[in-house]
Amino acid sequence: MNKNTKVSVDHIQVGNFIRLPVSWKDHPFLFSSFKVKSQSQIELIKSLGIKDVIFDSERSDTDLLNTPNQASITSTDIKSDVSQLKDQMEAYKQAQIESQKKLRRSLKKTEQQFDRSLAMMRSTVSKLGSRPLNSVNDAKDMISNMTSMLMSSDDLVLHLMSDVKPGDLIYHHSMNVSVMCMMLAKGLKWEREEIELVGLGALFHDVGKLKIPSNILNKQVPLSTPEKNLLKQHPLMSLNFLKLADTFPEPAKAMIANHHEFLDGSGYPKGLKADKLDKFSQLITVVNEYDDLCNGTKLSKSKTPYASLGLIYKNYQEKLNPEYVGKLIKTIGVYPPGSIIELSSGQFGIVMSVNLNKILFPQIMVYDPIVPKEQAPIIDLEKEEISIVRCLPVSALPENIMKYLSPRERISYGIGNA
Repeated sequence: MNKNTKVSVDHIQVGNFIRLPVSWKDHPFLFSSFKVKSQSQIELIKSLGIKDVIFDSERSDTDLLNTPNQASITSTDIKSDVSQLKDQMEAYKQAQIESQKKLRRSLKKTEQQFDRSLAMMRSTVSKLGSRPLNSVNDAKDMISNMTSMLMSSDDLVLHLMSDVKPGDLIYHHSMNVSVMCMMLAKGLKWEREEIELVGLGALFHDVGKLKIPSNILNKQVPLSTPEKNLLKQHPLMSLNFLKLADTFPEPAKAMIANHHEFLDGSGYPKGLKADKLDKFSQLITVVNEYDDLCNGTKLSKSKTPYASLGLIYKNYQEKLNPEYVGKLIKTIGVYPPGSIIELSSGQFGIVMSVNLNKILFPQIMVYDPIVPKEQAPIIDLEKEEISIVRCLPVSALPENIMKYLSPRERISYGIGNA
């Protein structure tokens, strides 16, 4: 039998993986493809007037029935059970649709706030040379507002943002590192003053790259040794940007200078070791390294958020503070927003959001060719008894699935309320 075979409903049984050949709107199931869990589901399919389904032998736990089950729904009890099941499933499906709408509203609101923050950061950086005091005060106000949101809510969601616009790479990266540093600092139970300090330092940590010629930053082939050496001076260039800003806190300057320094002395620009690196420097290095791995540089290709976390956990044990690495994983989850995953149901999806209180159950937009993209259902891994099988590189997705899920070329995060 072929992998996907058209069969009579009378031949299916519990454990079969099937696809319904009708519009998503014309049945109460959350997905058009699923594994049959009960006889009542089969009777429900029959009650919809569906005569044939598509049987997927590879995803099925059981074979088709050799002898067709042609029992009709005549019993009052069976009719009642099927009717009740249909009502429950329709209500659940509608609830999931509403949940998707709520998620999209939250995403849009967070996206708008993220764009406002980016605009503020551009304005702040542009004023560093001519009005450094105003520039730093504006940045402090923005970080203070972000800290207030972090401190005032215990039910926050980390959302995946839209792709980066050309020319905004440095600003997106700086916002990413700032937001995640503050989240980790809160999780580490640092004082508010320290959370604001690490957020402020992270916001300015890469402004020195604005002094590096664009033909070096955007070079598509490996850099020459002199070019590499120039690029490695960008932390010190960032400090030079802040020379006239008298109100910029000294501890934040250290983390800017040291955000590429590793505990074993293998970092740059000075090759400092653990005993010379304060906790702010060690925290920003963890977050900066994660974001660089996710989004890549001209010297390295980008990796999935899942792969980036795995690489840091396995290969950076001597380079990064293990407590902070552990806190990063516990904060954004094993499958951070932006991860492309395959589910135990055989479906593909993209992690859109992670509730910071429920990192094991991220919100996943799932590919279903029969379901309109704007109504794509949200998987509740716990309720649906579906698990994540593996994380995939974007290149592994067929073109139709890639267009539907719209994976981001660069990963940016925004924080919103659940």
